[in-house]
Amino acid sequence: MAVQPRKIDVYDYVHPPRCTSCGRIVEPGSTATRFPCPNCGEVEIWRCSRCRKQGATYTCPNCGFTGP
Repeated sequence: MAVQPRKIDVYDYVHPPRCTSCGRIVEPGSTATRFPCPNCGEVEIWRCSRCRKQGATYTCPNCGFTGP
């Protein structure tokens, strides 16, 4: 018996990604970037365009790695 895919409900909560450096919401269509943590690879790091331009540091919430 095939499993039916779950349909998205209008009332489902959506959690938009946040910049790991400044905590701002990353808006769709922005020039933000995402990549796995260079140290552990288990967490997805998001960087907004502002923090990328400024070279703001970020810290991985999983392993504590700090990067530029």
